[in-house]
Amino acid sequence: MKKVVKFGGSSLADARQFQKVKNIIQSDPSRNIVVVSAAGKRFKDDNKVTDLLYLCHAHMKYGVSDDGIMKIIKERYISIRDELNLTLDLEEEFNVIQKQRSLEDLDYLVSRGEYLCARLMSEYLGYDFVDAKDFIVFDFNGKLNREKTKEAFKKLYVLHPKMVVPGFYGAYVNQKIKIMSRGGSDITGSLLADLIDADVYENWSDVSGILMADPKIIRDPKRIESITYSELRELSYMGANVLHEEAIFPVREKNIPINILNTNDPTNPGTMILNDCSEWDKKHPAHFITGIAGKKDFTTIIIYKSGISAETGVALKAFEVLKKYGISVENMPCGIDSFSLIISTQTLTNCQYELLSDLKSALEPESIRVSDHLSLIAVVGRGMVANPGISGQIFGELGKNNINIQTISQGADELNIIVGVHNDDFEKTIQVIYEKFLR
Repeated sequence: MKKVVKFGGSSLADARQFQKVKNIIQSDPSRNIVVVSAAGKRFKDDNKVTDLLYLCHAHMKYGVSDDGIMKIIKERYISIRDELNLTLDLEEEFNVIQKQRSLEDLDYLVSRGEYLCARLMSEYLGYDFVDAKDFIVFDFNGKLNREKTKEAFKKLYVLHPKMVVPGFYGAYVNQKIKIMSRGGSDITGSLLADLIDADVYENWSDVSGILMADPKIIRDPKRIESITYSELRELSYMGANVLHEEAIFPVREKNIPINILNTNDPTNPGTMILNDCSEWDKKHPAHFITGIAGKKDFTTIIIYKSGISAETGVALKAFEVLKKYGISVENMPCGIDSFSLIISTQTLTNCQYELLSDLKSALEPESIRVSDHLSLIAVVGRGMVANPGISGQIFGELGKNNINIQTISQGADELNIIVGVHNDDFEKTIQVIYEKFLR
């Protein structure tokens, strides 16, 4: 059995959390490759180290001293080292950071949170420290170079069968540090799982798997026991933030399962993410609805023109206008004499009137109507395809509760149903669907 294990910032916030991580690692001899994030929040009003490092760079940009912030970061890591009786020369590490950081090199400075966590964790576990910059290779266009990454890691893996790797960054071919987008440690773990053909990629955080709905809206929502990559992408796109979206692709290609686990509750089985859940479902039958997620604040642009559905190239013309303004469409309901463009309201803030003018010129419609304050809610489930009439049941239940549905769409694979409601009905809609079908 080969496992890659990644620990998020909350799992590394202080010495006590480091101890929990060590207990988890030592409880399973197959956990030989460990990826760590930077130290996260210790309590609600605390700061993540990565946020503090970004703040340091902002101070540099405006010529303001960041000595106080760097002192806070330094004290965080020194307290972890001293409480665990480690020997890492953090004073010298911070001297190096002070000398090498520059206004032009944001990536180097921001990556030091993960770097220092990995140095401490490697000493604490007795594993080798392997710097991500020495094998995760990016071309100068910012794209991951898979071949060079694979080649570099293969050499390192022979020398370091037990390793701790900092997440969130790699390096260009000239060894200059390149960070990933926020949450990039998930990607690092996924890449490593791919590189060693892992049996499982364990992603440890402060949640016991993925929940069926937002706990801010639903009291004590159930845990999703298993979910497909496709279902997860649908839920993630609609706002369910558990795993970095790009972390799915390297493991999906090889059907490597991802297990979402809780450092603070290590006996909880969490959620298993699989490419195909059919075998799992035989032992653990899934509910026909896997989860519910949604987002607020969309704008609907409704374009009316007699016979527009028979007019060739209308959609293409509309998308060319949207492309001009760098705007993507979330949904596009169509009728015989009309179609709608559902767009994030925020993206229209500075260009709505110009966009509407260009749409009128390109499409020559009879009228265009704009409607704001729309929410989109996705009901996702691989079991819906085998349960006829789910859409009707959902719509009927919303009708009973006086919720007006403004838009409806369903994917061709029948994996999800998306309903559009007024922002004022957002929470109520999720509550009604959950209480009826999942409670």
